Amino acid sequence: MRDQPAKRALPVRSSVMNAQNAVVGLRGRDLLSTLRGLALQGLKQPIHSAKHVAALGGQLGRVLIGDKPFKINPQDPRFADPTWRDNPLYSRTLQAYMACQKQLNSWIDESNLDADDRARARFVATLLGDALAPSNSLINPQVIKELFNTGGSSLLKGATHLLDDLVNNDGMPSQVSKHAFEVGRNLATTSGAVVFRSEMLELIQYKPMSEKQYAKPLLIVPPQINKYYIFDLSSEKSFIQYALKNGLQTFVVSWRNPDPRHREWGLSSYVEALEKAIDACREITGSKDVNLLGACAGGLTIAALQGHLQAKRQLRKVASATYMVSLLDSQIDSPAMLFADELTLEAAKRRSYQQGVLDGRDMARVFAWMRPNDLIWNYWINNYLLGKQPPAFDILYWNNDNTRLPAALHGDLIDFFKHNPLTRPRGLEVCGTPVDLQKVTVDSFSVAGINDHITPWDAVYRSTLLLGGNRRFILSNSGHIQSILNPPGNPKSNFMQSPDLASDPRAWYHDAEHVQGSWWPVWLNWMQERSGEQKDTLLALGNQNYPAMEAAPGTYVHVR
Repeated sequence: MRDQPAKRALPVRSSVMNAQNAVVGLRGRDLLSTLRGLALQGLKQPIHSAKHVAALGGQLGRVLIGDKPFKINPQDPRFADPTWRDNPLYSRTLQAYMACQKQLNSWIDESNLDADDRARARFVATLLGDALAPSNSLINPQVIKELFNTGGSSLLKGATHLLDDLVNNDGMPSQVSKHAFEVGRNLATTSGAVVFRSEMLELIQYKPMSEKQYAKPLLIVPPQINKYYIFDLSSEKSFIQYALKNGLQTFVVSWRNPDPRHREWGLSSYVEALEKAIDACREITGSKDVNLLGACAGGLTIAALQGHLQAKRQLRKVASATYMVSLLDSQIDSPAMLFADELTLEAAKRRSYQQGVLDGRDMARVFAWMRPNDLIWNYWINNYLLGKQPPAFDILYWNNDNTRLPAALHGDLIDFFKHNPLTRPRGLEVCGTPVDLQKVTVDSFSVAGINDHITPWDAVYRSTLLLGGNRRFILSNSGHIQSILNPPGNPKSNFMQSPDLASDPRAWYHDAEHVQGSWWPVWLNWMQERSGEQKDTLLALGNQNYPAMEAAPGTYVHVR
């Protein structure tokens, strides 16, 4: 079923933080400096401050006598309990909280701070406002109900969970039950074997799941920042099984989790390792070229590799390229990046080089602060105030299975976000060769998520325009991970598409058609058209030069 709305509103970005922030980091001293600046500004503008204090007093007076000047967002799960609306005390508490938030933001907006300082101030005010929400306290009606229902044991269990997280989870609330899943047991269970191993990666080939298979193989390249099995969770969510069942010879890269010995691994190192994996796929399958699929930073890696191959006149090794939520154009407006000046960027590089790696837990904390209500305060309430166990959810388990970034790659990513080199011909050099994406004339298929707060969809769209060749862009109705895990059968799945790629993502959005269902079948048809002839399935994995070794999921995926 398709419909073509005459006009639609552009989606609102769900977060002020994104992938840049996770790579660069966010220092507490910078946030404190902004708070000090706000306090000083209050002293510098006493009349302005007094006006807003008086306005707040008037609003609180109205709240005290029972007025409800502020509407509760029905989509805000923090205040979904009807007690917040129906109980006079709770209603007044919530209205007072909303009045304070409104006046603080109004004070910032109407101050004589410059635009950058106002953006920084709004960012810090949002973090503070979320942290001080009355739902995060013991007065939360859900907490009080649970306290009575359990005879007080909920708070005892919550204290136990808090202590455990302080000791074992760096003080962050646990997002998932760590004992419900095990890689190789109920995650990453598709049959296959490691057929090539280097110091940097394992190449896994999967057993066919169809009577016929296409001649050209598919090589999946995950981000270096996460483990590969996001493509192989449960059977109903497994992208790898979907590809296999539809006749695609499927390989996946499993990156090694680096330690301080590997601090010199940079983008060029990963490109060289990936080229060897491509050559192994070609020899094992007898195909002259390979279909590449890269996700997030894996998309950046396959783009750099193709630029390198093009410069060497070896682009014929690649039949097509799929980019999932991948940034090639790194220009993203973010108030949080206003904290990152030249000294901050160099300090981040120096810190990771001294340690040898950027720890995945550090990146995870920044990712959590991108959506604190969903990824921090929600678990604060569930784990500590309600005393419940975090959920057993496979995606969250994968998300918390952290990896590290080698210092050199971390530095390369900082430079990538700082200089945006792929937007210029020869702006990036890998393996000693300049990269010009317009000369990469491989057919490409790009996927973005309309609610993606890590790689915003409009930046992914602009990234698509940097590529040469025949380009296709799909906008999924979900976020960063759910854009990838979008199997057929989900009634909530839908996407937008248009064959005409305008220079402005807003123009494309208004002209695109809305399609109900998953984008996976659309991609599959596109991929099968570029996968060569069908032939009888060969069940053997590897060959004489690349014999099958350990069974999937291999050994590197278990390294912590």
